[in-house]
Amino acid sequence: MRRRIRQVMLISAASLISLSSLHAKGVAKLTAQDLIDIQQLNARYVYAVDRCTNSGYDYADLYTEDGTFGVATEWGVPGVIWAQGRDALAKAGGGGKDGCRERSKTSPTYGIHHIATSLVIVPTATGAAGKSTLLAIGVGHTPTTIEWQGGYEDVYVKTAAGWRIKNRWHVWIDRENSIQYRSMSPSTMPSTTGPAPDPKR
Repeated sequence: MRRRIRQVMLISAASLISLSSLHAKGVAKLTAQDLIDIQQLNARYVYAVDRCTNSGYDYADLYTEDGTFGVATEWGVPGVIWAQGRDALAKAGGGGKDGCRERSKTSPTYGIHHIATSLVIVPTATGAAGKSTLLAIGVGHTPTTIEWQGGYEDVYVKTAAGWRIKNRWHVWIDRENSIQYRSMSPSTMPSTTGPAPDPKR
């Protein structure tokens, strides 16, 4: 019994030290409402990118004014930025100033719906960071085919309009063996070097 009490006390002390260390480093504490707001940000993201609502600007407005979206092949390793700023992000979301682009039925992205799940959110000195798993349904023009396509690695900041994405990397691990990737033409393959292609072509 005494040993168990001692173990509990040691764990509690370690937790307090860990929290004190976070505060000493200037890491802000996230409230329950902060966590809910960031979760909702991620939920809205999926609907916006799949449906190209408001000509892609609903998607773009989930980011900060200078927010970026890019593709990487490893967690924690920057890749290539595909889009930065509201207009570029709206285009990445399937739309832009000229409205939503019709997706060809032969496009590798036609009929695909995304699920971002297992979101983990941690506080940082500038706001929060997140990591989630990405699943794609309908890959290869087969409605019942589900494929794991890595996940998202995010930086969030709290603005006057609420929580927004400062930076999002789609970390597409093992993409060479992806059903969707194999069906893409060279001009639309996610690039990790040089200029990025049009992700919605």
